Amino acid sequence: MIGTFVNAGMILVGSMVGSVIKKGLKEKYQNILYDAMGLAATALGIHAVVKNMSNSNYPVLFIVSLAIGGLLGTAIDIDKAFRKLVERYSKTNLSQGLSTAIVLFCIGTLSILGPIESALNQNNTYLFTNATLDLVTSIVLASTYGPGIACSALVLFVWQGSIYLLANQVAPFLTPEFMTEISIVGGVLILASGLSILKIKSFQTLNLLPALLVPIAWFLLIHIFP
Repeated sequence: MIGTFVNAGMILVGSMVGSVIKKGLKEKYQNILYDAMGLAATALGIHAVVKNMSNSNYPVLFIVSLAIGGLLGTAIDIDKAFRKLVERYSKTNLSQGLSTAIVLFCIGTLSILGPIESALNQNNTYLFTNATLDLVTSIVLASTYGPGIACSALVLFVWQGSIYLLANQVAPFLTPEFMTEISIVGGVLILASGLSILKIKSFQTLNLLPALLVPIAWFLLIHIFP
């Protein structure tokens, strides 16, 4: 699991560097970093959706996924529970930063395929590449939201570690068709985070996370009942 350790470690390093930078920044510079992070997340989300949409065999699936996932997430109210947990330890808007970090770090092709490639072929290229990207992203996030962004390293470690341990069972299901559909839904979630940061529209992104379960359920069904 060396690749996952490196990936999580880079997030910790980036969070420390970003939090040091934040201390010396005036408010106007912090504000521009908010805008930069929002624009970056928005651009990444749009890119993921546009790139994969043309390859989708089930163009309505992402709509159904967001609808069902949103209803389920709102019923559970994941966002409220997460905010309450974070607010016990921080009075800032860290919960928004952490939810953005979790979406950016965990919902991506490299973060899903990387642990599988590492487990099955002892190839950490995907994870090392992802670690480099996450280092830069964590610096920007921590310079915007503070050192609490480091907590996302634990979430990523659990996420990638679970995939690594289940690699043999999970790998057969990660077909190009599945990755296309999950990337579209993930792209929409990243886009929602970006729009929330920019204050264009406030989304409870964590309440939309169950949307990722719908493509999984769909592909399991067509696998069982071809």
